[in-house]
Amino acid sequence: MSKSVLITGAGTGLGLETAVFLARKGYNVYATVPFREQYPQVEERAKERGCTLRVLHLDVTDDSSIRKTLDTILDQAGSIDVVINNAGISLRGYFEDCLDTEIRQVFEVNVFGAMKVTRRALPFMRRAGTGHLIYVSSIGGLIGSMARTAYCASKFAIEGFAESLSQEVNPFGIRVSIVEPAIIATERWTINRGIARNAGNPESPYFEWFQKEEELADRLVRSSPARPIHVAETIGDLLESRNPPLRRIVGTRAAMVAHLRRYLPGEAFERIFFSQAVKRVTGK
Repeated sequence: MSKSVLITGAGTGLGLETAVFLARKGYNVYATVPFREQYPQVEERAKERGCTLRVLHLDVTDDSSIRKTLDTILDQAGSIDVVINNAGISLRGYFEDCLDTEIRQVFEVNVFGAMKVTRRALPFMRRAGTGHLIYVSSIGGLIGSMARTAYCASKFAIEGFAESLSQEVNPFGIRVSIVEPAIIATERWTINRGIARNAGNPESPYFEWFQKEEELADRLVRSSPARPIHVAETIGDLLESRNPPLRRIVGTRAAMVAHLRRYLPGEAFERIFFSQAVKRVTGK
């Protein structure tokens, strides 16, 4: 029987592309979405690609929703072999312009949501003696960026959580992988951009810098060679690997910057990369 795959946040972007890609590969995919209005677009995309998957509602911040959805999958499939923690939200804005409530919501979805789903799935994987947990992080989980303070903090947290978890569950036959995409043009940069409420306030000391930062970000999005399918293919490779690595970066630009940070002395990288980033935005 094909492996059963639960993927969160599959209504748009990377999650939707991955769900359809894996369904075409023959996996038994449960594409979960936070909003029931997203059902038709997921089903339509699957129909266009000539594959079959199941769409379920799952709010990663709601314990009862998680329990109900996982119980449904277990009743239908008999197992949960793969969990892809993809659900996430963005928050763009300098730290002082981000409200505490906005930051908490980012962590509720990006960090605690992934933890809640993991906590519910782990007992079944442990009893089965097998399983694969995948966390969709970001290059922003390796390298911080202005005006994405809260978002990067949440992705740094996921990196630490998944890295630690991998050591805890490996003896049970459970694998953990972290996928770190570069900037990719998805709804994250349009309808799901997630701009902090006070970031657009002209009275903010960061207002002009934020406008410049947004312009530069849009240029990077438009010129990025990375595509959602590249993330889907990477996840597919991880699932088919006998010894999947802990981390996989997606995108040549992201890989280049990550390698620079790895091999350059810390102060040299910070002086070159961070200083230039600040200068491009502020002129200082």
